[in-house]
Amino acid sequence: MGVKMTRAASCTVQRADHGLDRRDGVSNSRCYSICNDRDGGYFMAKVMQGIRILEVAEHTFVPAAAALLADWGADVIKIEHVERGDAMRGLAATGVVDIPTDVHALLEHSNRGKRSLGLDLMSEEGRAILYRLVETSDVFLTNKLPRVRKKLQIDLDIVRGWNPRIVYASGTGQGERGPEADDGSYDSLAFWARAGMAAALTRADDGQVPGPPAPGLGDSIGAMTIAGGIMGALFHRERTGEATTVDVSLLSTGVWAMGQSVALSLLTGVPWSVPVDNPRANPLARNYITADGRWLAFTCLQAGKYWPLLVEAVGRPELAADVRFRDHVTLLDNSAAAIAILQEIFAERSADEWRTMLAGFSGQWVVVQTALEIADDPQVVANGYVQQCHTSTGVPFRLAATPVQYGGIPSVPQRAPEFNEHGDRILAELGIDWDQVVDLKVRGVVA
Repeated sequence: MGVKMTRAASCTVQRADHGLDRRDGVSNSRCYSICNDRDGGYFMAKVMQGIRILEVAEHTFVPAAAALLADWGADVIKIEHVERGDAMRGLAATGVVDIPTDVHALLEHSNRGKRSLGLDLMSEEGRAILYRLVETSDVFLTNKLPRVRKKLQIDLDIVRGWNPRIVYASGTGQGERGPEADDGSYDSLAFWARAGMAAALTRADDGQVPGPPAPGLGDSIGAMTIAGGIMGALFHRERTGEATTVDVSLLSTGVWAMGQSVALSLLTGVPWSVPVDNPRANPLARNYITADGRWLAFTCLQAGKYWPLLVEAVGRPELAADVRFRDHVTLLDNSAAAIAILQEIFAERSADEWRTMLAGFSGQWVVVQTALEIADDPQVVANGYVQQCHTSTGVPFRLAATPVQYGGIPSVPQRAPEFNEHGDRILAELGIDWDQVVDLKVRGVVA
């Protein structure tokens, strides 16, 4: 077949010339997605194999999009500032925790699997090298503001002049048009505060507007949006021959994430806010604290259906016959009483005890988990949602895998590159000989 595949347990690229046919129980079309190896393992289809992404970006929002594409097989060349590299390399703290010096987790998250070249884009010779890379690339990806793109001579018209078939993708704070198109932003601002999330979570007695629950929350969601947009643009080019642009902003991503609340707010004329307790709240759609201070979260929207099953599971079957709770309507009419009973019941045992007792309960519930616990969640483990990695020096760490799996196999992220780690090799691929490279280094054109 000659289809390039990558084994899910490593980063080794191999060809699927395995002689697999229908006698092995796998259809020919299936072979393009996965194939067995001699050890009974599987290979994940690298759906972006053969695609080159040229990234001129830093921080998280846009680089994380290229990281996703790298996980799926794309060759990503990351252009970094010739002296300091990506500004993320110098970030020592998130505002909540200090970043460990041996594993820069934030850099790894958004730059895994890339090749790095330090290049001076303010110089004519540096841009000449960039344009040669543009000629060999399928996608040009940037988070530079429009005025900066123009200054660096990497705006759409110039890039397309070197490669008319290139997909030009940009990630911005507030979009490509409008009075603030040239203003930078962060996900805590454009995605979180401006798109309505912070206001929706603000309570009158809080005394403060809540911030995002995690670093790079909007950046990571926006990155997936950019990656999907790029894949759609490449598909469009494949079908029509037309190269288009991809435009994603933190603000647009936030508006989309809040889409249902935006629609409801516009219909009712009332700004969306997280509902507060009301006298007829569903007692099976709320959180309850356990004996060890953990929380159980329930979202059983059909309260009348699940009430008998829940009280049976918690050892209080007589509550199913209580006239106050005989169906959905009476449960809502007597919501306060039902909630008080469940609060008392769940406070009697630990979260682990409730995990055991509620294992057979068919309603929808979970134990509220911390970011530290996620990696050991049985479903996370079974589906490979967190993967083991190593830094360039061999230090082990774990990363969230891409949320999309092809062929039923999770992608295994590679590590982020050291600054300019692949610079000499990339220049050699362009046909620049070593004497020229040394001269470029001496003059500060390349790192």
